[in-house]
Amino acid sequence: MMAAQESNPNIIDSCKSSEEENDGLINELPNAIFWDVMPIKKWQGFWFEPGLIKCAMKFNSTLEAKHNDVLLASAPKTGTTWLKALCLCILHQNHNIPENKDLLTKDNPQFHVQTIESSIYSTKPTPDLYGTSSPRLFHTHLPFSFLPDSIKNTNCKIVCVARNSKDTLVSLWHFFNSIFRENQEPYPLEKAVEEFCTGVHQYGPYFENVLGYWLESRKRPEKILFLKYEEMIKDPKGEVKKLALFLGKPFENEEDLENVVWRCSLERLRNLEVNKNGSVIYGVPNGSYFRKGMVGDWKNYLNPEMEDRINQTTLIKFQGSGLEFDN
Repeated sequence: MMAAQESNPNIIDSCKSSEEENDGLINELPNAIFWDVMPIKKWQGFWFEPGLIKCAMKFNSTLEAKHNDVLLASAPKTGTTWLKALCLCILHQNHNIPENKDLLTKDNPQFHVQTIESSIYSTKPTPDLYGTSSPRLFHTHLPFSFLPDSIKNTNCKIVCVARNSKDTLVSLWHFFNSIFRENQEPYPLEKAVEEFCTGVHQYGPYFENVLGYWLESRKRPEKILFLKYEEMIKDPKGEVKKLALFLGKPFENEEDLENVVWRCSLERLRNLEVNKNGSVIYGVPNGSYFRKGMVGDWKNYLNPEMEDRINQTTLIKFQGSGLEFDN
């Protein structure tokens, strides 16, 4: 049947027409320049590099979710790599395995659990996702409103991790400096703060992205688990235990729990040889996914005016939602 579909000129013409319509739509979207180097466009209230919009459109229109799929969601630089490692171990590896069979020693977690719109759909316009071992484990930085209906309306589970806005901004600043401004002066932090608060940055605005998942998790806690990075740092065993239970893979004993917490700890991941060298995608060094990982590092970078600007924006954006973070 697949071969018949591929040879049907009506279907091919329809696909081409749809792509042309999408290209025309993207061309008409509002423009901005992220950090003076990356063109971004505003689509449905959020800012993206244009290629990501095309991938997000294909993801939204073509993915057929299965009831046992697990989707990880996060705004950039809010604990993504840590969450990927944890879910990989909980779902796809025995808790006690020799190091030479530990997937985390073979490749960066970003390789094992790829971001669907930027890693999967960008490299293969119509990727074959259906041969992936079950349960399928994916990740996205996209807002909840952008997800396919097949994800929203099935028993597919979603795990979202989020982080306080000031540490998120500082982590973003370091990450994009390492990519865009290697061996150069860092991008002015004052400008980065302002763009973060106005939402004009890659995948921005952060606040609306986080809030969408938070509000949905309050409506459907059986479908969406909302984790806070600060609570994971404070009580890793308690939060990982909660995560495993939500995924339907509760730990049989304390030793298994402790083993996964240790294997996926930022300290261990940062010091694995595979994360000191090489890159996963687009030439981004593996090491750039692991910096300090601490709560409150923003205090080393933000002056009182920057702190107040972010605090006031956070207060306005999250007002009445019940969402609060430790700083």
